[in-house]
Amino acid sequence: MNAIQTEGLTKFYGRSRGIIDLDLEVREGEFYGFIGPNGAGKSTTIRILMGLIHRTRGSAWILGRDISREKEQILSEIGYLPSEAVFYPDMRGRDLIRLSADLHRKDCRKASLELCERLQLDPSRRISELSFGNRKKLAVVCALQHDPRLCILDEPTGGLDPLMQKEFFEILKERNEKGMTVFLSSHILSEVQRFCSRAAIIREGRIIASGSVEELARTNAKRVSVRGSFDASGLPDVRDLQISDDTVSFLYSGDINLLLSQLGRQPVMDLTISEPDLEEVFLHYYTEGDEKQ
Repeated sequence: MNAIQTEGLTKFYGRSRGIIDLDLEVREGEFYGFIGPNGAGKSTTIRILMGLIHRTRGSAWILGRDISREKEQILSEIGYLPSEAVFYPDMRGRDLIRLSADLHRKDCRKASLELCERLQLDPSRRISELSFGNRKKLAVVCALQHDPRLCILDEPTGGLDPLMQKEFFEILKERNEKGMTVFLSSHILSEVQRFCSRAAIIREGRIIASGSVEELARTNAKRVSVRGSFDASGLPDVRDLQISDDTVSFLYSGDINLLLSQLGRQPVMDLTISEPDLEEVFLHYYTEGDEKQ
């Protein structure tokens, strides 16, 4: 069974585009990445899946249930971490954690205590006294303490320092290994490349590529770094040109023989041709889309 499945999912805000004909399939037990810059449609997709806004057309199922007819059952089995956590400011953290557990009708005291210790969160403080990072930790506890089958995370690491980000992903990895599906929306590509097995890239409300992270990284583009007085201006299909001191670096998706011919006619001291990382692949997909318009 798929943890998330959508067919032709579309949302317009009046005449403004939200998402268009989104076909998405996340298998149960996956650690899945949803990649795109701000405004691409990531949060719109998640809010529809959570039942926070209504779709314009199309269909969506969570854990085999139709979001339009079985919202209550769906919400009982998922954890949700919004990009911005807003809580009642006069409540103490422990009261909010207990309220969240009561909504799920579960005794989560042991799990919440462990999560607070690992995230170094003091739940006795009032929410108004907490920094943005500590409010995000509080949201993490509320999202995970009831042991959900599916956790939906919208830009989850904002506000967390590097040590807490590391611990946060360790917690997610442990839960995922025990069977929890993770749906991670992010514009931080290193997070997706490091932790996700599959991913989809969204651009202007449409999915432009999806598959395993390894498959997404397999484009005909290569990262070329040349040390010496190399002029790349005569080469077609050059992107992301960077010049630093005596080194020229660029993303190349053209004829490799043409590249070698150009290299052979210029003074080259050193040469590296490598596979691009996911961030460079992302740039490749987005630049390619611009050229087709």
